[in-house]
Amino acid sequence: MRNKKIKSLKELKKIVMALKKKKKKIVFTNGCFDILHAGHLFCLEKAKKAGDILIVAVNSDKSIKKIKGDDRPIINEKDRIYLVSGLSCVDYCILFNEPTPLRLIEELKPDILVKGADYKNKQIVGQDIVTAKGGKVITVPILPGRSSTSIIKKINETGRHSSGH
Repeated sequence: MRNKKIKSLKELKKIVMALKKKKKKIVFTNGCFDILHAGHLFCLEKAKKAGDILIVAVNSDKSIKKIKGDDRPIINEKDRIYLVSGLSCVDYCILFNEPTPLRLIEELKPDILVKGADYKNKQIVGQDIVTAKGGKVITVPILPGRSSTSIIKKINETGRHSSGH
């Protein structure tokens, strides 16, 4: 289960350099994508429209555990990156182990950084790097009620109700 869109940092750096020489605008976003849902797709489609090439960094299982606790992720990293890479709006994917994608942003130097509007500008990791070289940061509206956390909560509530007969 490996999609040709899934790349290492070394591969992506070469790809990005070649694309920038062709004057392509590189868009970067990241996330856990624990349970892929409509909110994720909405954000990724908006991100793709912001430039020419969309790179999506997916948190590894290890980094999600650090951020969200030991009961996450629900879906393992290989399946999550495979699902995200299968979306037509996504050009390339990379897995990362750190809690934030700062190192990837420093290395890839995207033109546009996209995050959900639940991130206030001051919280967006890598914003300073992107804007310092004339790039821009875009926030995409969040679709209400669409989050992995709310889906997990609903599943847990449904499970409690149905097991009580």
